[in-house]
Order: sequence, then structure tokens, then C-alpha cells
Amino acid sequence: MSLYLGVMSGTSLDGLDFALIEHTTHTHLVGTHYEPMPSALKQQLLDLCVSGPDELARSALAENTWARLAATGIQTLLATAQVKPEAIRAIGSHGQTVRHEPALGFTVQIGNPALLAELTGITVVADFRRRDVAAGGQGAPLVPAFHEVLFSSTARTRAILNIGGFSNLSLLKPGSPIEGFDCGPGNVLLDAWIERHQKLPYDRNGDWAASGALVPSLLTQLLNDPFFAVRGPKSTGREVFNLAWLDGKLSTMTGLAAVDVQATLLELTARTITDALTQSQPDTEEVLVCGGGAHNTALLDRLRALLPGCKVASTASVGVDPDWIEAMAFAWLAHCCLEAIPANRPQVTGAKGQRILGAIYPA
Repeated sequence: MSLYLGVMSGTSLDGLDFALIEHTTHTHLVGTHYEPMPSALKQQLLDLCVSGPDELARSALAENTWARLAATGIQTLLATAQVKPEAIRAIGSHGQTVRHEPALGFTVQIGNPALLAELTGITVVADFRRRDVAAGGQGAPLVPAFHEVLFSSTARTRAILNIGGFSNLSLLKPGSPIEGFDCGPGNVLLDAWIERHQKLPYDRNGDWAASGALVPSLLTQLLNDPFFAVRGPKSTGREVFNLAWLDGKLSTMTGLAAVDVQATLLELTARTITDALTQSQPDTEEVLVCGGGAHNTALLDRLRALLPGCKVASTASVGVDPDWIEAMAFAWLAHCCLEAIPANRPQVTGAKGQRILGAIYPA
């Protein structure tokens, strides 16, 4: 059986991505589906990202709702693709990250894989990150190993840039082991700021940011965060970068237009990515962008301006849809778990060695 189904629910909390792949000697995308995140569930998950009362019960209820939503999306995708559940070897379910504290030795993804297996009748592989953390790693990013599978068959020195709620880089250099790390905020602050001021879920094409002006003093304040001074392996999340963090940086400044803050946040995303890339792989010839940020025209324009000697393009330019790579990666990670193939990369996460990732919930 070579069909696997990946479910990815990222830090943007906009919805669930589903990718059906066929994996033999190569990985082929068979079908996709997107299930929007209901606003009530999004708020429940956001509330779990910070300490609060009765967290255990709220978490259990939220992950049951998440699992039912995932099961609905899976059933829709299989019906559209005309594939029966028994033809799928496994679902690779990322679940929803609600806490990520590798420095304290834990990361938490919820999604009730037992319920998901029960509702779909398909074996579920989940809980991919905690084994890497147990081995001393960051538990993230995990997609570089899959980026290596998809994009390393070239003599070019490449970087694969995933821009979701947060941004991460996979560095592919012929003859060298893959490296990778989180760069910092991707869309998370941009989305939160425009939702606060425009009541919109995201800044389409980066148009609002592009209409504003950079505030250099604010950018300096934002770039002063200690996270940006640390070299990889490193990872981050909403525990560090959130509206409260931004409000703290803004507290000493007055009279800033909201649109100019948005423009500065876009520059923060672009600068932290390009600074990290030029420091870690200065001879990069090509940056391939995936994730929701691949559709942010203003952001890609800034990346091109800051990397004048480098080609910057969507992964679509090499035949891979940027919207589905993470979901495909978790389908592939399920394959690795079932085949007992180590799927972390210690030079990326900082783990003590390669480990088989995931826990199996049989159909």
C-alpha cells in the first residue's frame, strides 16, 4: 500500500490542509482538500496557547472537535479522489500545536488521534515532535527532511523557505548534510495586526503592508529580540511572538499609524529570513518559497530586493504546489514511522541522534 494522507493544522489557525500522496520511489500528490477552521474552534485553540483555568478539560474538548473536523475533511477528500479508506495505509496527523517549549523539554500537539482512527477507519500516525524533544532536540522544524526528498536532486545550492505562521529554512547544499531552523515570525504578527485593525484574517498579497511606510525605530526594537541573535538549531512559536510581544515593543512609541506598523512587520519577516540565510548559507543560488506566505507578493518582492544575487520563486516554479507541502510532509512522515525510518535530522533540530518519529493508532 503506497497511499498516505497527511493532515496539517499550522500556527496560523486558518484551517486544515489535507494531502493525499502516493509514495514509492518518488512522492506524487494525488489529491488535496482544505477545511476552514470554525471561528469557535480557532478561539478555543488560541486560548489554549496561554495558561488559563481548567486547561485539561478544555484541551480534551477542543481536540475532539479538531478530530471530528479532520475526519470530515478526510472523508471529503477521499470521496472527491474516489479512493476508499481501506486503500490508505495511514494518516499522518500533525495535530494542533498549543504549546512549544523545547527549552523546558516539552511540546504539545492535540488532535485525539485515537478518535480520528475511529472516525475514519484508517491507521493514524501522530505525535511526531515529542520523540525528537525527548532526544534533546527542538522538535521543529521537521519538514526539512521531506524538503530534502523533494528538492535536493540538483547541483544548485538551494534554500526551501516555508512561510506559515512562522518561517523556517531548509538549506540544501550538494555534498553536505541538510541544515534548517526557524527564522522567526512569518504571517503570525501580520495576520494578528490586520485582524485587530481591519477585521480581516490576513493581508491579501501584502497590499495593506505595501501601502504603509517602514518605521526604522520600531524595526530596530523588533529585531532586538534575543531569538534573532541565536544560530540554529532553534525553533519558536506563539509563546514568544504574539500580540502581547508586539504591544510591549510599541508601548514606548506613540502616534504610529496602524498601516505603518504592518509595513514594519512585513519588513521584520523579510529581514529575519534574509539575515538568517546570508549568515548560514551565503552562497545560496535559489530560494523556493512554500506555505501561505508564497502568495504574499509584497513579501516576496522584499525578499528579492534583499537577496539581489539569488533567484526567489514559489515552489510552483519547479512543479510543486506551495500550499500542500507541509501536509504532504506529514503523510511522508507517517510512511517513515511505519517503515521504521528515522525522519528527524539532528543537525536541524539538535537532537542527540536520528529517531523514528510518531505514535501509531491502528485502524
